[in-house]
Amino acid sequence: MTVICMVLIGPSAPGADLMARPLPPDAVKDVVPNRVMTWNICNPCKESNAGRAAEIAKYAPQVIGLQEACVRDVERIREYLRNLHGLVYHVEYGMVLRNRGRCGGAPWSPGSFGQAILSAAPMTDRVNVEYPDGGSEDRGYMAVTTTVGDRPVRVFNTHLAQRRQETVRAGQTRVLAEEVARHGRAIVLGDFNAVPDSAELAGIWSLAVDTDPQCHPASTGSCKPTTDWQSKFDYVFLRGIVPLRHGMHPSPYSDHHLLHADLPA
Repeated sequence: MTVICMVLIGPSAPGADLMARPLPPDAVKDVVPNRVMTWNICNPCKESNAGRAAEIAKYAPQVIGLQEACVRDVERIREYLRNLHGLVYHVEYGMVLRNRGRCGGAPWSPGSFGQAILSAAPMTDRVNVEYPDGGSEDRGYMAVTTTVGDRPVRVFNTHLAQRRQETVRAGQTRVLAEEVARHGRAIVLGDFNAVPDSAELAGIWSLAVDTDPQCHPASTGSCKPTTDWQSKFDYVFLRGIVPLRHGMHPSPYSDHHLLHADLPA
C-alpha cells in the first residue's frame, strides 16, 4: 500500500533533508536589485527542480515569472533556492487547471498547473484571470503589485495559447492589454507563443517596449530567439520603464531560455 501511495502521490518534498544542511560556501545569498526574469520551465519535461533552482540562482532575479508551472514543483524550487542558495522568495500563483498528467497527484486530487510569480519583496493585490477562450488548453494571466528596486510596480505573468492558434491569442492579448493599460508602470512577463511581428501582439506593442531595444515588431527589428527551435516567444515587456540591460540564457532544463532584464534604479 505504501508503494502504491508513493506512485499516486509522487515523491515527498525535499524540505526536511535540506533544512538540516548548512548553506554551501558559494551560495548566492541575495538577489540582484532591479532584475526581473521570465522562464517557461517546460512541462511535462520531468526535469530536476534542484537544477531549475540552480539556473534561477545563477541570475538571482528580484522577481521571476514562471510558466508551465505546477504548485508542487514551484514549492520545491523555492525550497532549493532558500536552502541551497540562500535566496528567499515570496510566491503567488495563477493556476488555470488541475491536471494529473501535467502535475501528478492522486487521481481524485490532481495537481494545479499554470503560472507563478516569485518575488523577494512581498506581493499584494493578486489577480488571476482565465482567458475566455484558452484554445487547446486553459490559459490565463496573473498580476501582482510588488517592489522592484525601491519602487512599486504592477507585474503581469501570462502564457498564451499554443502555436497555430493566432485568432485565440489575439483575443487573449485584448483581454491582457486592457488591464495593462490601466497602469502607468507595469512589467509584463511571459511566453506569448508568438514572434514579434505577429498581428496578435500589436495591442501589447502599442502599450510597452521589449527589454531589448533592438527588438520591435517592424521587420527591421533584431530579436534574438528565446527557444530551442530558434523563435522568440518569451518577452519582458516594459510600460513606463526604460530598459537598461538584458540577458538571455539557454538552459538544459527547458526548451525555453531564461530571459532577464535589469531595470534602472
